Amino acid sequence: MSIPCLPANASIEEQTRALEQAGCLVLTDVLTDRRRQAVREELSSHMAQAHVLEADKDDPAMFYPGRTRRISGLVASSKIAGEMVLDPHSTALCDQFLTPNSEFGYQLHVTAALEVGPGARKQVLHREDDSFTFFPQPRPNLILASMWAISDFTADNGATLLVPGSHLWPEERVAQPEEVVAAEMPAGAVLYWLGSTLHGAGANVSEQWRYGIIFTYSLGWLRQEENQYLDVPPHIAKNLSPQLRDMIGYKMYRALGFSMDPILGERPD
Repeated sequence: MSIPCLPANASIEEQTRALEQAGCLVLTDVLTDRRRQAVREELSSHMAQAHVLEADKDDPAMFYPGRTRRISGLVASSKIAGEMVLDPHSTALCDQFLTPNSEFGYQLHVTAALEVGPGARKQVLHREDDSFTFFPQPRPNLILASMWAISDFTADNGATLLVPGSHLWPEERVAQPEEVVAAEMPAGAVLYWLGSTLHGAGANVSEQWRYGIIFTYSLGWLRQEENQYLDVPPHIAKNLSPQLRDMIGYKMYRALGFSMDPILGERPD
């Protein structure tokens, strides 16, 4: 099975069908060259400080491969990243796949910018919803993930590897090499995948660094993987738009998440 690829102006019905069937989807021409460059510049000082483990010191048992720069807390670091979180392509797909399992909405789960460098090994295949083992595979839709191509993604430079259709597999089924597909896409495209779809960063056998930005979204009643309240503390969150503040989790879900901080604007009864 291949990874479906559609233009950004494809109907939400087309996008939904493709993502339901394959568990992954590429949308092209979502982010303009100007905004790609702008978000890269906003994050540049943070990326420059990211530690890069050299390939000869890399432990293959480690989850994150060496020769990779990775930062989180993007909402606190970049205005444009915050705008990308609320992109209508992403929220429309979240409405389709997450809202049915979360009556009071969804939230930002993880933010990360990462550059995969020459010599990086491929990452072990995993699922975004692996933390929620209470649910047996195949799990209900708990998470929707997105990878924004800030640079071109190719099979040689470490494009994300996915196993289309694996979101419907039982836990014991193992992906065969011929079932693993590289999500090759041009800069400005976005890759979406469901939380139960097997995936991982590819090996970079090129001379270029591959740059992507990840935003994942989860059901509003789940624990967020990234602690947004530390990465985006109240003194920063209060200056965000109400929509973005709600998205990072500064709102209640029924009785969950109450606080005496007036930024929430809510109190338990």
